[in-house]
Amino acid sequence: MADMGIPFHVGIIMDGNGRWAKARGLFRLEGHRAGMARMLALIEHAFDAGIGELSLFALSTENLSRPKEETEGLFSLFRLYFTQHIPPLVGRGVRLHVVGNRSLLPADLVSLIEGAEERTKAGDKGLLTFAIAYGGRQDIVSACNRAVKEGREQTLESFAGKLSTGGMSAIDLLIRTGGEKRLSNFMLFEAAYAEIYFSEKMFPDFSDSDLDEALLDYRKRDRRFGTSVE
Repeated sequence: MADMGIPFHVGIIMDGNGRWAKARGLFRLEGHRAGMARMLALIEHAFDAGIGELSLFALSTENLSRPKEETEGLFSLFRLYFTQHIPPLVGRGVRLHVVGNRSLLPADLVSLIEGAEERTKAGDKGLLTFAIAYGGRQDIVSACNRAVKEGREQTLESFAGKLSTGGMSAIDLLIRTGGEKRLSNFMLFEAAYAEIYFSEKMFPDFSDSDLDEALLDYRKRDRRFGTSVE
């Protein structure tokens, strides 16, 4: 097996907040609050570990069909994050990027997102991407529509540039917590050759050491990208 070191781009599908809360007799929003607290610490640990790009699936387009009380609670948590937790990114030199359909989000939240992106735009030490109101298939369709309007044949590279993730590296390691074993429409184009790691732990219980274990598992794998016949 090839020792690949630290993956440059790690994506995490943060799943299991609601089930974590239910198992403890709590409201689902309490699970999302616990998930946010875990996320804050995990972001710090990921960049400390040498990861260059970290992409987090925070809210899918499908999630928006959940009860209004839950989605409004999530929007409030996002408001809190983009209001209070940007200075550490600036201090680290990490640039923030948010992908997804912003037309589906409250206007004040969109303003906070744009402000946070502006405050971190000079960051050149890392990239933190949040997928909010995001769907991988929808993003591909939007990119196809942009390509049609352009009216010329596309290469993989030129098409990738039309995605909302244009300019990002391909995902090296994709982690999903919560025990489910599916991609759930997360960065399908970008994760085409990602190594996938599934954890049974609900996201609020996914510790820094669990991330380290996933990185160790990645190092033990041999990434052949379909080129080897062994």
